[in-house]
Amino acid sequence: MFLRRRSDLPMNEDTLGRFLPWLIAFMVFLAALALAGMLVLGDAVARWDTGLNATVTVQVPPGTGAKDDEQRLGQVLAVLARQEGVERYETLSKENLLGLLKPWIGEAGQAGDLPIPVLIDVTVDRDADLDIGRLGQELAALVPGVSVDDHRVWLSQLVRLVTVIQILAWAVLGLIALATVGTVVFTTRTGLAVHRDAIEVLHLIGAQDAYIARQFAARALGLGLRGGFLGLLMAVPTLVGIGYLASQTGSAMVPAPEFGLLKAIGFLALPVAVALLAMTTARSTVMRNLKKMT
Repeated sequence: MFLRRRSDLPMNEDTLGRFLPWLIAFMVFLAALALAGMLVLGDAVARWDTGLNATVTVQVPPGTGAKDDEQRLGQVLAVLARQEGVERYETLSKENLLGLLKPWIGEAGQAGDLPIPVLIDVTVDRDADLDIGRLGQELAALVPGVSVDDHRVWLSQLVRLVTVIQILAWAVLGLIALATVGTVVFTTRTGLAVHRDAIEVLHLIGAQDAYIARQFAARALGLGLRGGFLGLLMAVPTLVGIGYLASQTGSAMVPAPEFGLLKAIGFLALPVAVALLAMTTARSTVMRNLKKMT
C-alpha cells in the first residue's frame, strides 16, 4: 500500500529520476560481486584452516639407491613414531606423487626414472607441545637433506592476505553505499527544484513537510527496489559463470562458490537494504531542504 500511495506531485515528469533505477542496479551489481567475493574467501580460509592447519609435510630426498632410500625413510619414520603430538603419519606412494606432478611434467615424467623425494603426510596435535622447528633440526641431523614444511607458516600469510582483501571488499561496499546516498540526494534535490511550484501550492493548502517527504521517499523506495533487483538479476549469471570457471580448474585451492539458504537470503536482502537506504536518504533530504524553503 505504501508503494501505491497516491502522489500529489507529478513525479513521472521528473526525467532525471528515471535514471535512478539503472544507477542503483549498477551499484547493487557491484555490491553483489563484492559480497560474493567475501563469502567465497571466508569459506576458502575455513576450508584451508580445517584441512591444513594440523598437517606437516616431511620431505626425504632420494639417496644413492633403493636400499639407501629405504634406510633413510625408516630412520625418519622411527623419529616420527616416538614424537609426542604426532597423531598419524603416512608415506605417499610414488604413483600418487607422479599423479600430483602430472599437470606440470606431463606424461614424460611417468616413466619413474625421475629422482622424486619421498613425502610423508604427518597429522599433528596442535594442542600438544610439539616444536616443529626442533623436529626439523633433529631429522636433518639424522638424515641430511630432510626438510619439514609446516603448513601453518604459509597458511597464516595466506589468511592475512585474504583478510586484507576482505577489508577492501568491505570498503567497496561502503563506497557503494556512499555513492547511492549521493545519487539519491542529487536526484531528490533536482526533483524538489522541478516541483517547487507544486510544493508551494501544497504548503498553501496546509500540507506538512512530512507529507511531502513521504511522497519522495515512496518513489525512491519503489525505484530502489526496481533497480536493486535488476542489479541482482544481472549479478546472478556473472556469479554462475565465475563458479563454473572455478569448478573447471579442478583444484581444491580454488573452491567453487557455494551459496546456501542463509547466503541466498543475504543476497536477496541486498537490494532491499539499498532501497531502504534510498528511501531514508530521500526523506531526510526533502525535510532538510523544505526547512530552508520555509
